[in-house]
Amino acid sequence: MPTGPELSDNYKYRNFRMAMAGVASEVGTATASAGAATLSDLAGLITTESLTTAQNAIYTLTITNTKVAAGDLVFAHVYDGTNTQGTPTITRVTPGSSSIVIKVNNLHASAEALNGTLKIGFFVVKAL
Repeated sequence: MPTGPELSDNYKYRNFRMAMAGVASEVGTATASAGAATLSDLAGLITTESLTTAQNAIYTLTITNTKVAAGDLVFAHVYDGTNTQGTPTITRVTPGSSSIVIKVNNLHASAEALNGTLKIGFFVVKAL
């Protein structure tokens, strides 16, 4: 006899669908140019073009992704590629119809601009 709350059929179906979709096998890679990349996978890693984003300035990456809908959840993270300066921080992730817009702010405490590429990873959780 279960001791916790019952899971809804939608919740069970979503978890089953994610497990069966083989999300791990759908991790793609792409390289951005002029703040844009195309990658139609549920998870991916984008290498940006070389950036010189100043302190407190924002770099916007737009990913064209046919597997994303406006109601989906998208989680993203950023780390240095060739960049060795600044403090790149994701400040907003906005899923849309076949697109993801990711804003990266350079939050460095002094006037240190970015000086190379970043790696931006993401994964999509489909809406019910």
